[in-house]
Amino acid sequence: MKLLLVGGSFNPVHVGHLIMAEEIRAEFDYDLVLLVPSFRPPHKDLVNEPGPEHRLAMLKLAAAGDPSLAVEDCELRRGGLSYTIDTLTEIVGRYAIEGKAGLVIGDDLIPGFGTWHRPADIAKAADLVCVHRRSVDELPLQYPHRYAHNSLIQLSSSMVRERISEGRPFRRLLDPAVYEYIQKHGLYGLQ
Repeated sequence: MKLLLVGGSFNPVHVGHLIMAEEIRAEFDYDLVLLVPSFRPPHKDLVNEPGPEHRLAMLKLAAAGDPSLAVEDCELRRGGLSYTIDTLTEIVGRYAIEGKAGLVIGDDLIPGFGTWHRPADIAKAADLVCVHRRSVDELPLQYPHRYAHNSLIQLSSSMVRERISEGRPFRRLLDPAVYEYIQKHGLYGLQ
């Protein structure tokens, strides 16, 4: 099986995440996209975080019914800082992967990739797939990588959280089940 990992805080998961996962899977012919929510990302603070159990539940709702998507909760089970190399090691040991797993890296993270925990080991363990999140330009990366031709969707979890807390419309930015979940649980300062 050709496996692609998409990690992140997914705080909350939005349609931009899902569209990107679908586009990359199709472009590079992956069989399955594993969505991997981080417990505590080392390079980013979790803002207005409802708790890992809510983020995981929303991610499972967003992936439900799509056989090309699965949710992997290994980082949540491990707790502590979520290091990519640890996740890759665990996943490679549990899944029957054809070749190397693919690992999505957003262009917003490329400039700091060299500061990640064991970046050279990550590059050896996975095929790095760079995706456009902020720019259509291809940023340099010192490790072997491929750039995807994904749509540039100007949507972020912080934008969704901001709209919710300000009482602005946000329904169409989310999978309908995730929207309902946020409504039901009153997450992100829902007014």
